[in-house]
Order: sequence, then structure tokens, then C-alpha cells
Amino acid sequence: MKMKKLLLTGLSLLFLGQVNAQNRFPKPDFESGYQYPEITYPVPDEMSWVTVDIILLILLMGIVAWAILKKRTRKPVIWVSIISVGYFGFFRSGCVCSIGAIQNVSLALVDSTYILPLSVLLFFILPILFAFLFGRVFCAGVCPFGALQELVNLKNYRLPKSLTTVLGMIPWIYLIYAILYAVTRSSFIICRFDPFIGIFRLGGDFGLIVFGVLLLIISIFTGRPFCRFICPYGALLSLFSRVSVWKIELTRKTCINCDLCRNACPVDAIEPPYENKVKETRLQGVKRIITYLIVLPFMLLAGAFLMRSVSSDLSRAHKDVRLYDMVMSHEADPQDVLSIDLEAFYGQGGTVEELTETYEKVQADFKLYSTIAGALFGLVIGITLIGLSVKRTRKQYAINRAGCVACGRCFSYCPQNSLKEK
Repeated sequence: MKMKKLLLTGLSLLFLGQVNAQNRFPKPDFESGYQYPEITYPVPDEMSWVTVDIILLILLMGIVAWAILKKRTRKPVIWVSIISVGYFGFFRSGCVCSIGAIQNVSLALVDSTYILPLSVLLFFILPILFAFLFGRVFCAGVCPFGALQELVNLKNYRLPKSLTTVLGMIPWIYLIYAILYAVTRSSFIICRFDPFIGIFRLGGDFGLIVFGVLLLIISIFTGRPFCRFICPYGALLSLFSRVSVWKIELTRKTCINCDLCRNACPVDAIEPPYENKVKETRLQGVKRIITYLIVLPFMLLAGAFLMRSVSSDLSRAHKDVRLYDMVMSHEADPQDVLSIDLEAFYGQGGTVEELTETYEKVQADFKLYSTIAGALFGLVIGITLIGLSVKRTRKQYAINRAGCVACGRCFSYCPQNSLKEK
């Protein structure tokens, strides 16, 4: 009996305590105009940094153009390289990148739903504009990739011409593949296989970091291997640099053919004098050019046919094609344990019919763009062969406008530049 009274007393006290607690801490009234307090966090203003990026990009390219074309000195280029590596490289982690912007611009041209950020467009188009006006001043030291290679370069061992010619086609092939995978929404391979981004971010894919380090080691002994034999943006800039309005000159005086400038050039962009030793007649030259013009269309058609024939294999880089293959394999031979991709597909109510429609669309896109890419491959190979065969009479050393990266090394090696103006 006493235990029963004690139990009732305890329950009563507990009930009264809960009532008092409810009176002390009443529930908030959310239906009578209650508003949550505004909570602010110190979020970095990324737009301000992007503005700084654009301004600094223009400023540094302007400094290089002034130093190379007006003052004909290399020292400002070195300082620009240091600033670029420090700011665009390590501080901004190599992004936004003009090289990677190729993919964003390509996708925006074929997909109206893709929103191209203004900053990415400017990073893509401003170096091209400067290349058209002043040559490849972006490559000189504004690009952190080129600047990093330039700063570690100590020796310039010249590679065989046959080797550099073959390796020189790789940037064009890389450019075409990058555009192909971008316009098909498969992958941004330039960003995915960037050899320097891991160095600038002090972490990332171990294999790519090793590759980047190897490129830097090679850069010590020969100039800019990435810029010359890999970079797709450099290939694009070379087109506009070839026809630049204001051209870089070795010297404003008469060239004495001493060969010092050619030995100093880290990218082998200075062409020596050449005389037509064979003494080819004009008729023979015309016949050879006609032969090239006849063969070139066949090279384009062959490249287009080969790439179209492997378009199905290339399309497996697209996530929807890979998913289609997995779903078809599962439908033919059901498994008890599903992969994460299959679980997501079936869990979201995906149907084979919808996936098949997407798959066919991707296949059609790859057939079209692979055909175009193959034709461009044939064009690159054909033009390279023509360039090797065309003989020009050249009596003095001359800068190869397409290959010159405006580093300014040749200026101090030319004895004519050390002479004072009369």
C-alpha cells in the first residue's frame, strides 16, 4: 500500500515538473510571423578574385609585349614568370586555365543549354587576341605551365629535326581529341590529365604528379617539352602568332649569320639560312605542290573513315554508353549483386527504352564528330608533310613565328643588338 502511494506521488511530481518545464520553455510559435534570425558566414568573394585574375592576365601579357617588342629585353619576362607561377600556379591552383578553357568553349558552341562563364571565355580569347597582335606573349611567362618550365631551364640540347616534327603533331592531335570528347559531353580530358595541376595543388593523382616532375626534369635540359609537344592551346595560339600584326625581330640591324641566336633558343624556333642547293626549276616546284593538293583530300577521307569506324569504341568514354553496356549485360544475365551504377539506375526508375534512346543519340554524335576529327587528323598530317617538303630560299636567320614563345633569350646573344644605335 505504501509502495503504491510512493509511486503515485512520484508520477505526480514528474507530471508537475514537465508542466513547469513546458511553461518555462514554451514552443516557438512558427505560425504567427516568427522569422529565423539571419546567420552570416565569411564566404570568400570569388568574383573579386576572378576580376583580379582577368586584370592581372591582361597586365602581364601587356608587360611581355612591351618588353619583347619595344624594349627587346628578357628581364621583365623572368619577373612575369615568377609572378605567374606564384599567383596563377600555386595561389590560384592553376585554375581558371586558358588551356582547359578550350573544352568549355567547344561545348558551348554545340550545346545551347551549357552556360559558359564569362571568366572562362576571357581566359580563352584574350591570349588569342594578344597572339594575333603581338605573338605568343601568353606562352612567354604568363601561362604558369610555360613559366614553370622556363624558370628551371638551364641547358638547351637540340633534338633531331625528324623527332621534333613527329612530336610537334601531338598537340594538334591532343587538341582534336579534347574537342571531340568535350562536344560529346564525355570528358574534359585536358583537365583530367593535366600534368602540372598536382604540383600546383601540392597533391592529386600520383601518376600525373610523377609525369609533371619528369617534364620539369626534361625542361632543365631542353626547352619547354610540354609547350612544344603536348599543349593543345599552344598549337591554337601558333596559328594566330603566325600572322601577328607586330612581329618579333631578332635584331633591327643586319643579321651577320653568327648562329648564336639559334643556339640560345630553347624551343628551336629560329630557322637557319637555306639556299636552294638543288636549284629546282619553277616547273618542278609547281608539279610537287599540285601532287600534294591531289593527295591531301585522300588523306582527309582516309582519316575520316578510320575515325568513324572506331567511333563506337571511342564512345565508351561517355558515362551513358558505359551504363548502357552494364544494363544490357545485366538484362542478358541477371546478377544477384548489383553495382552502384545499376542500383542507381533501377532505383531511380530508369527504363531500358529511355537508356537505349540516349545511347543511340550519343552514338550518332560520336559518328558525326569522329568523322570530322578524322578529317582534321588527315589535314594535320598532310600539312606537316607539305611543310617538310616545301623549300624556301632564306639568306638570314629568321624566327619561326608559330614556334616562337617570345621568351626573349635570343636578344642578348645577338652581337648586333649590343651595338649602339648611330
